[in-house]
Amino acid sequence: MKIKALYLKNFKRFSELNIEDIPVDNKLVLLIGSNGSGKSSVFDAFGYIDNIIKCDVNVNQEFYKYYKKNANEQMSIKLCMNDSEIILTDKLLTTPNNIKDLNTNSFYGRTSFRQISKLTRISLGQGDSLEIQKDNDRPKSFIERDIRFENDVEKITAEILKDFFRNNENNKIKETIIDPINKALHNVFNHKNGTSLQLIEIIPPLEGKVAQITFKKGKSEFHYNLLSAGEKEVINLFINLLSRREYYQDTIYFLDEIDLHLNTSIQFNLLKELCENWIPENSQIWTASHSLGFIEYARQTQNACIIDFDDLDFDVPRTLRPVPKENAEIYEIAVSKEFLPSIFQHLNVYFVENKDSVHYAQINLPHTIFIPETNRNGVYHKVKEKNLEYKGIVDRDFLSDDDIEKIQENYPNLKILKFYSIENYLYHPENLHSFYEEKGRKYNSDAYILGLVKAKNIVINDIITSIELKRTEYPYFKEPDWNDKKLQERFKNKEENSIQSRIVFEYLKSDDYAIFLKSFSLKKYATDMPERQNISKTELSKTPWFIKTFKNILTN
Repeated sequence: MKIKALYLKNFKRFSELNIEDIPVDNKLVLLIGSNGSGKSSVFDAFGYIDNIIKCDVNVNQEFYKYYKKNANEQMSIKLCMNDSEIILTDKLLTTPNNIKDLNTNSFYGRTSFRQISKLTRISLGQGDSLEIQKDNDRPKSFIERDIRFENDVEKITAEILKDFFRNNENNKIKETIIDPINKALHNVFNHKNGTSLQLIEIIPPLEGKVAQITFKKGKSEFHYNLLSAGEKEVINLFINLLSRREYYQDTIYFLDEIDLHLNTSIQFNLLKELCENWIPENSQIWTASHSLGFIEYARQTQNACIIDFDDLDFDVPRTLRPVPKENAEIYEIAVSKEFLPSIFQHLNVYFVENKDSVHYAQINLPHTIFIPETNRNGVYHKVKEKNLEYKGIVDRDFLSDDDIEKIQENYPNLKILKFYSIENYLYHPENLHSFYEEKGRKYNSDAYILGLVKAKNIVINDIITSIELKRTEYPYFKEPDWNDKKLQERFKNKEENSIQSRIVFEYLKSDDYAIFLKSFSLKKYATDMPERQNISKTELSKTPWFIKTFKNILTN
């Protein structure tokens, strides 16, 4: 069972949320975003459905009050899975027959409130009518504490006793319980100094004593209660899955904040171990995080996608899709832009405008990372100091050749494109030729160039009237300590601005595309030309021409 799209209306903090385009083969869906961004509300939706299909929760006014954003409006949930679509409303959910395509084990969730700091039970049977196969000990909402760990211990110790007395085979106990746990612990903690954490025994709570779950590290043996918080998080999770995995083979697992108390490398190893060795192949795991380790694993693995919830207003309708993994912006959830250069100190760090980072990343320039900044001014303020170790790339916009020479002379960390914007490279006649040639499709370069000239000449007068004013928005040379008055006035409402603007006018008047593309935006204009239709920008940024051109720009 795998979800490829999810729709929530009037649910928790979402007025209307649509998550779509999840690849059908994705085993991992990672929700990223800062605290309070709405990630856990998605898990509440899964828990809501789980409560209804299990029919063991009292569906009353208080129940709906917890989930509804607006008490006076209808709530609805839509799930699109491999080969089925299920639509649920708050009215229909009271009739389980309407969700007959789901079974009682279709969902399995863990809240972030799950750690047991120490064991407390001193005898078996304290689980109060426990039916693990029905998961009736689960928290009924994602704000409740998850107390399943000691129930899992009780189930596992019962199995150990049953196997021992029926089969008298200690090896079977080792193979089915001890070995899988220890293999997982080795893969996650991966200590190279001989102090790997190992489980050596599980003895049930008997004779007024809590369960004896004993571990070994180096030459020392110690009880579960003495593990670190991070070690307990990992042990808790694997014991839980070992105890219940047999019931959940075709399931949506939704596990909140399983990276708590773990460092970056262990975060990566834990998610890798879960996805590759513990979650059944027909199942899908959804988890939420803002940790670097989880983001990096999701970025590297093929069957995973990342959904970005950060800094969004969910009082208005939102449609979210998997973010491009090559986009360095995904790392900003874990580490702010200001700290990225020090983290990636072995790399060349370029700040670039907004979503341009997606296209720059296609270049695959060795030891280089591209970090998105909101706009041109944001990039400029990141790199304007000469002594900084990182660089920036901005669009040319309405700059003259002399402007560019002066800017790059005074701001050596800032590179300025030769043409108006990155789209002028993506839709450049030579880049389209490179694209169509690779695809084996027909392309008439001369006809395309004539079309560009025609499109330019239709709007040229409108463009020219706005250039001087647009240039006053540029940040260059506006610091108060500049001694050169002409430089200070170059991007103000002064004569120096008018002089450079007239040079830009001349670029636009030319019918030579190598000249007018300096100042004519292919992002805004000529968008309906047939040569540009049904081609994604990402594909155009992968052509040999584009890659070669930008390698020259960035290395010279």
